[in-house]
Amino acid sequence: MSSCVHTDQLVRLQPPRLSQSVHREECTQCFDDQNSPLGIDVCLTCFNGGCLSQERHHAQTHFNKSGHQFTMNVKRKLKPSAQRAQDEEPPTKMTKLAIVEEREEDQYDFITTVKCWKCESEISKDDARASSLVSSVMQSLSSARQSEVQAWEEDILACEHTLTLDQLSNEPIPASGLAHCASCNLKENLWLCLTCGSLGCGRQQFGGVGGNGHGVAHFDQTQHPVSVKLGTITPEGNADIYCYACNDAKLDPALSAHLAIFGINVATQQKTEKSMTELQIEHNLKYDFSLTSEDGKALQPVFGPGLTGLKNLGNSCYMASVLQTIFSLPSFQQRYLDNQSPNFHAETCPEPLPAGCVECQMHKIADGLLSGRYAIPASHYSSIRTGGNAETPVVFQDGLKPSTFKALIGKGHEEFSTMRQQDSEEFLGHLINVLRRDGKKYSERASQDPTQVFAYALEQRLQCTNCNKVRYRIDNTDLLSISVPAVERGKDADGKTLYEDVPLWSSIEALLGFESLEGYDCPSCGIPVKAVKQNLFASFPQVLVVHAKKFELVNWVPAKLDIPLILPENDELKFGEGHLGKGLKAGEEELPEDKPPLPEFNEAALAQLQTMGFPLIRCQKALLATGNSDSEAAMEWLFGHMDDPDIDSPIQPSSGSAKPEAAPEQIGMLADMGFTAAQATKALRETGGNMERAVEWLFSHLEDSGEDGVSDLVSASPALPGYKDVPSRYRLKAFISHKGPSVHSGHYVAHIRVEDQWVLFNDEKVVKADAESVAELKKFAYLYVFEKM
Repeated sequence: MSSCVHTDQLVRLQPPRLSQSVHREECTQCFDDQNSPLGIDVCLTCFNGGCLSQERHHAQTHFNKSGHQFTMNVKRKLKPSAQRAQDEEPPTKMTKLAIVEEREEDQYDFITTVKCWKCESEISKDDARASSLVSSVMQSLSSARQSEVQAWEEDILACEHTLTLDQLSNEPIPASGLAHCASCNLKENLWLCLTCGSLGCGRQQFGGVGGNGHGVAHFDQTQHPVSVKLGTITPEGNADIYCYACNDAKLDPALSAHLAIFGINVATQQKTEKSMTELQIEHNLKYDFSLTSEDGKALQPVFGPGLTGLKNLGNSCYMASVLQTIFSLPSFQQRYLDNQSPNFHAETCPEPLPAGCVECQMHKIADGLLSGRYAIPASHYSSIRTGGNAETPVVFQDGLKPSTFKALIGKGHEEFSTMRQQDSEEFLGHLINVLRRDGKKYSERASQDPTQVFAYALEQRLQCTNCNKVRYRIDNTDLLSISVPAVERGKDADGKTLYEDVPLWSSIEALLGFESLEGYDCPSCGIPVKAVKQNLFASFPQVLVVHAKKFELVNWVPAKLDIPLILPENDELKFGEGHLGKGLKAGEEELPEDKPPLPEFNEAALAQLQTMGFPLIRCQKALLATGNSDSEAAMEWLFGHMDDPDIDSPIQPSSGSAKPEAAPEQIGMLADMGFTAAQATKALRETGGNMERAVEWLFSHLEDSGEDGVSDLVSASPALPGYKDVPSRYRLKAFISHKGPSVHSGHYVAHIRVEDQWVLFNDEKVVKADAESVAELKKFAYLYVFEKM
């Protein structure tokens, strides 16, 4: 290349700020990365990463759109010493569990060049300004890597019980090795009650750690809330603290002083047992659905289009299983892969940066999973595992890292923005909402919504058994959640509870059956009566997702139950005339409308107003008049309306005037999601000003323009999603399985039918599934995905 004539403009460029994302590892619009022969071009203005592929040319596209002319190209090569280390088979036994940062500079050599796209010239390495920018970009990536490592660490906070701990004893406890549970002889997994000093064994834990739960029993008897796990105390004052009252891990800021009461000097302690976090991580790392057939042979890895694995980012298997499943469906494949050309959206994207664009990231995932370019055997031994015969290594894929996608889809969400394990059914629902919100924001995409294959409607019929009048209600939904009855049939040799088989079809029919409601306040009879409710399909979806609710709440935490669910013959479901609702029938008389209830009030603001001495009814009226937003605005309204003649009159609920006015800032936030001011205003009025519920209302009333009277006209003859064809037949396309005690821990995998062959997607490991294993795992699946035949 010739020498650049624009180097004087380098002075305008600034190094990345701490808050900026620097996309040096891979292209933001495909999965080409710094390990590829051409490397990645990092924009030195906005730090977007772009590939140099002739087919996709995302770096060129970024320059054409933005005019940002300077980029740093980076290529990464494994150092010979690191290659030798990776070629060594990993140890079969974990001797120490630690999460440490792998320093890139210790493992890789980096080749960087600075380029000007305007004159297509390379800038000399001797240019001080270019050299400084390169250095700052490389260092910022080291910071990003550190953040990724820290994301594994759970954010544990103090609670009222650890902060106000009242200790009742100061007797020293026996020395380590001599101490044992007060109720049994266990000397490990011991928890010290920080109130009275009682020693109790913990619950049985991952990895074969024994426990009889005597620590929990002690809490049940005494209500002493806080305990510490003895073997986890370190000289730095760290330890596992558990608050039974909060039912969660907590922080004790005064742990050293609290332990000193029992003769424990923190400075002399040595950690002898794994912490709960370490056990959980080890548990997740070791969780592996069988990768061998019934005869012990290693399952065969598969490669090619639609067979690309996703690397686990740390508790991200719930997301990977959902992505693999939805991108096996034609609607998602056609929408995000076969959209005119691979670069069609990249060239027209209205968002300033691809990393912040939902459409860009969905195209990127589709290209990564479906193109087949990345579904190739791993190039180094770190992705090799042995199966069956230790002398015959099985080579899997490296897998793609959907980091940018996860960061964007989880942004602002209390759970999905973390590195903790989540529920795959909840994530699927969240992803559907995100995609619909994005489609609403850009109206030209609304007609291409691939999530509509999940959409259907349920009809609820309610009949008073006294006056025989009826009411029909239609609810649009995307998932069919069925309850699975738990009938114990004994325990196995390990003491695990065994349950009776339950036919899937019987759980579906139970959902569509009749339910008696005692004490129904009939608006026609005016007295409490018995009513009968029934759900039927008002329409059928193209893709039916069945969510099997096989869990029970233990201390408000969902504990999973391994209840076998038996699928019909040939994995097919068939719905007929009897499963389809027809609405109000001839001769039926409708129930009158219920008396409108009062709207929900902002509880925090209501409590604040009442503590100031205002009567309840005045507080409620003030919140209604000010959008139900905060106590300050309501208080100002109160001071201005103290002399109103009706200030203490009862609130008269009605469908109109009694509903709170929407606050302008709330309307603005909903408008930013793509909804009109009229829609936002109506949603906030219908939900009492609750933003979260308003968003849910909007997405369940997409046909409602928000104008007065329009919704009534629409509801008279709604355009239901899905189909009314009967019979409607479905065949199982995929199922998502889960191993672990709770839907929020353990491991998720997906089995997908690919050309009549079941394929197991277990993070980056993609293999032909064993027929006998599939038959067994289907019984214990968590989500079933059926396609309309």
